[in-house]
Amino acid sequence: MAWIFLLLAGLFEIVWAFLMKASDGFSKPWQTIGTIVFMIISFGLLSISMKTLPLGTAYVIWTGIGAVGAFVVGIAVLGEPITPMRIGGAVLIISGLVVLKLSSSH
Repeated sequence: MAWIFLLLAGLFEIVWAFLMKASDGFSKPWQTIGTIVFMIISFGLLSISMKTLPLGTAYVIWTGIGAVGAFVVGIAVLGEPITPMRIGGAVLIISGLVVLKLSSSH
C-alpha cells in the first residue's frame, strides 16, 4: 500500500508543479490555490508512504516521478523542446528509480 501512496504522491507533485507554472509567479489566484492544495496532498501521501518505506527510497522516487512527469507534461502540454540531452537525463532518472525500487525490501 505504501507504494501506491508514493505513486499518488508523485502524480500529485506533477499536478502542483504544472499549476505553479500556470500561476505565473503566483499572480493567478486559482492556480496558486491549486498549487498549495496539491502540494499539501502530495506531501501528505509522501508522509504516509514513509511510515514503511525507507526515507531515501521514498523521497528519491517521489522527486523522480515529479521530475520526469513534469518533463513529460512540459513537452506534451507546454510545447517545451525535446533534445537528446533532455531525453538522456530523463532516462537516467528513470534508471535510478528502477534501481532504487529493486533494491528496496518493501
